[in-house]
Amino acid sequence: MFGLGWPEVVIIIIAAVIIFGPKKIPELGNALGKTLRGFKEELQNPESDQEKSDQEED
Repeated sequence: MFGLGWPEVVIIIIAAVIIFGPKKIPELGNALGKTLRGFKEELQNPESDQEKSDQEED
């Protein structure tokens, strides 16, 4: 995973829990998942957004 070993991943997770708190972590994960889904959809259909804006101008 991105060239990181398990010890590094565990340290990052512990740091995230300390910084954000355990109640905020699921919200951050949800937001990150939505963002990544949006990027993935845009990569699959890059011209769809341009076509939508062109149609709105007509």
